[in-house]
Amino acid sequence: MSVPSPASRLGAALSFLLALAAWQGAVWLTGVPVYVLPGPLAIAGAFAADDRLLLGALVSTLAVTAMALLASVVIGVALAVAMAANRWVRAALQPWTVVLQVTPIVAVAPLIIIWVGNPFAAMVVCATVIAFFPILSNTAAGLNAAPAPLRDLFRLSGASIWQEIRLLRLPVALPYFLAGLRVSGGLALVGAVVAEFVTGAGGFASGLAFRILEAGYRLQIARMFAALALLSLAGIVINTALGWFSAWLLRRQGAG
Repeated sequence: MSVPSPASRLGAALSFLLALAAWQGAVWLTGVPVYVLPGPLAIAGAFAADDRLLLGALVSTLAVTAMALLASVVIGVALAVAMAANRWVRAALQPWTVVLQVTPIVAVAPLIIIWVGNPFAAMVVCATVIAFFPILSNTAAGLNAAPAPLRDLFRLSGASIWQEIRLLRLPVALPYFLAGLRVSGGLALVGAVVAEFVTGAGGFASGLAFRILEAGYRLQIARMFAALALLSLAGIVINTALGWFSAWLLRRQGAG
């Protein structure tokens, strides 16, 4: 899992700036009204006018995202280890994990809100349901990827299944887990936004998703785009940070 080089990062930044310049130029040339498609300058102005409100909403969304990602790691790894340790547990849990993955969260989110009660906890649960599956599936695949001869050697040496998992399977599964973690980071943010849309419709105003709804109802399109831009930047930062963390951890494992 490689980290982008400085040249690739510079190229990405230049292409992004060129896209913004083309966008602004197209808005100027065509005279599109701001309430239809605001340009980057109008979006920046809308952010400057409501920066504290939007940044506070971003913090709220990131709090849900972080809690959901942490819960996804704990639940996903625990279930993957339990499924690797016992085939009966795997047979019992696998259908339920698939059901959670294929069920639209928008359909069950109102039930989660009613059952959980607390809006913040309900949003964390909704985001966790969306985010935990890549960690579970990737970690389970990594735990099963240990070479069969080494697994046979552990058994011939009298090692227990937990010793085999801890000393052999978990180190092999680390790259798989980190790949799933990077995917789940983005899904946790998506889950937080979806959960905020549902809870925001019920009157709980806090995160960026609610601010997007609010701006749409008031036809403040530039402000809506500013909130969307913050969400996009948050997703990029999360993906990049998890990529750097994964590369550092894999280097450390290789050095060890």
